[in-house]
Amino acid sequence: MVIQYKGINKIKFPVYELPSSNWNRLDGLLFLDGIIVDDLNQKGDTLGVRRLQTPHKNLLPLRSQIDTFRGIIKTNHKCFIDSNGIPFIYEKTQFCKLKYYRIKDIIQKDTCSLLKLEGIKNSFVIPRPPDMGLTHAGVILWKNIPWVLYDYSETKQKDTRRKV
Repeated sequence: MVIQYKGINKIKFPVYELPSSNWNRLDGLLFLDGIIVDDLNQKGDTLGVRRLQTPHKNLLPLRSQIDTFRGIIKTNHKCFIDSNGIPFIYEKTQFCKLKYYRIKDIIQKDTCSLLKLEGIKNSFVIPRPPDMGLTHAGVILWKNIPWVLYDYSETKQKDTRRKV
């Protein structure tokens, strides 16, 4: 059973890559190719808490954690499970522009930083400032509106596109 998200904002991060979409639920357990991924019979609001409490030992290892939507669009995988234990498929269907802007300023805050770019009115909240020497930032544009900070570069790269 695949639950379709009606918006990317409903996904509970972090998410984890799954090797296939061959999942099914049986007696409160979520299986992927016959291996247990989640045990809904256990108390807990998150996938991680339930996995720690389950008495089952044959759990599927969740090796690749993705913390942001940017991570989803940068990976080649399309099958995931979110922190609520909801498996989903993210298929890239549209191309968006990737444009590079000069980094104008980085404002340090207590738990994050604000990245200001030339030509973009709003700032991007980032967990840590980019390394020294990185002077440009690539931004995915959705209908010509800055949407997702994609990557950093030492020089201005050629404008291109990415499938998201």
